[in-house]
Amino acid sequence: MKLHYLEFDFSGDEEGQGSFDALASVAPARLAGLQADVVRVLDWAERAFGPAAALEEGGEWDYELQGARETSTPLRVQYGSGALELHDAGPAVGRITLGLTLVGTAAFCEALRQAFGLD
Repeated sequence: MKLHYLEFDFSGDEEGQGSFDALASVAPARLAGLQADVVRVLDWAERAFGPAAALEEGGEWDYELQGARETSTPLRVQYGSGALELHDAGPAVGRITLGLTLVGTAAFCEALRQAFGLD
């Protein structure tokens, strides 16, 4: 399955367990695509390995989701007479950032790599 917005970084331990971390920030017009990627990964994990549960409690996989809305106002910047002039160039635009962390057993990590073509 192809992901369009999420790129995962992996870290593992000597027992074969691992953690995949992804962070993506999009404009509001692209939020539906980012949400679809997150849902695609979590749906796959739940179908393939059952409900999320802490590894310390015998679970195969678990996850954490975080989100933030970042608001910025575009500026028109002009140079003249040895100075910069800053003027609001439009309404504030809010980017949405979602973070997804997946942890799992060695079997989960290998299956996730295969399912989504992760390195």
